[in-house]
Amino acid sequence: MLSIPRAGAAALLLLSAGCVSGSGAGADLGGGPMARAADPGAVYWLYVGAESADLIHRIRFDGALTLDQTTMVGEIPTETEGPHGLRISPDGRHLYMTTGHGFPDGKLWKFEAGPDTVVAEPILLGYFPATIDLTPDGLYAFVVNFNLHGEHVPSTVSVVYTPDLVEVEQIETCTMPHGARMAPDGLFLYSNCMMDEQVVEIDTRTFEVARRFSVAPGREGPLDAEGGGARMAGGMSGMGAGAMAGAQCSPTWVQPSPDGLSLYVACNAGSRILHLDRQSWELTRVLQAGTGPYNLAITPDGRLLVATLKQGAGVEFFDLRTGESLARVPTTTTVTHGVEVSPDSRYAFVSSEGVGAEPGKVDVFDLSDFSRVGDVEVGQQAGGIAFWRMELP
Repeated sequence: MLSIPRAGAAALLLLSAGCVSGSGAGADLGGGPMARAADPGAVYWLYVGAESADLIHRIRFDGALTLDQTTMVGEIPTETEGPHGLRISPDGRHLYMTTGHGFPDGKLWKFEAGPDTVVAEPILLGYFPATIDLTPDGLYAFVVNFNLHGEHVPSTVSVVYTPDLVEVEQIETCTMPHGARMAPDGLFLYSNCMMDEQVVEIDTRTFEVARRFSVAPGREGPLDAEGGGARMAGGMSGMGAGAMAGAQCSPTWVQPSPDGLSLYVACNAGSRILHLDRQSWELTRVLQAGTGPYNLAITPDGRLLVATLKQGAGVEFFDLRTGESLARVPTTTTVTHGVEVSPDSRYAFVSSEGVGAEPGKVDVFDLSDFSRVGDVEVGQQAGGIAFWRMELP
């Protein structure tokens, strides 16, 4: 049996050369009965965290979506520590997880994927460690310190040397940094500033902010790399009177394209997705989205953009060549959160938190027709999701 981790996606592009059957611009497929999944010819594995239950779940999809294993996490029995960000090492051997809470705050954890056992002492980072990504060689992890409960002051991105799980740097970026994704070549990491209306580019060789981009409506464009993080008194974005009155982006995710040429930014407050050119550092296109785009993923073959709609309780699929919305499909519960795409570009796996005592859910969508072909209940407030591996016969 051939096992292919998430990082092996490039080797599988030929498997997904068939055309996507679209359903028309912005078509809402409704919440009808779940379609029956054709035999996928492979087994797909992923992990999801349940933030209010202190659980991580290993999930299997082989035409049916099933809960394979559940692992309790945390150190303090009386505290909900909140597994938040999940990421698999490029070789598929380790699962990295952040917890947002604890004493005095959350930590970064390292597990052996499969047995799901802790292999190193978890380490403290900044306030409310959240989204995480890794360099292509797996040697460094970059973790945004979201600082959800603290004062609205600039926070940091932690840099961790993963073999020894040692924090080597904290890079000050902006207020409430959110989302973290690596460029394909691993030379730059991209994150957002929810309260400062910015995208921040970090050079992974120098651990310094290289560039900033304003996503404030009406003032989209480059900012000074050094001073761009300062918030101006009386303004959410720090962009001054030139920004459109009352308008916000509140960026929650920035996703580099597989070819490394573009960035896609989810404006959670503006129901838009911005397309930035990485080389010219300009806004080139705006995609109109459903309510509250939150997390983004792009198929490895570069054809489709998948956006979770947190306030819209759904997921939306875009043709990246034309920018057309191909379908908008409800998820099986509310507060839609994370998304991962399989290495063969065939399936999208989506986590949804639910509300209150409701269980979280994971849904799987067939990217050939955007139908939902599986769902499974998990712990409360399912959020962070990470694709582990794909097994071919």
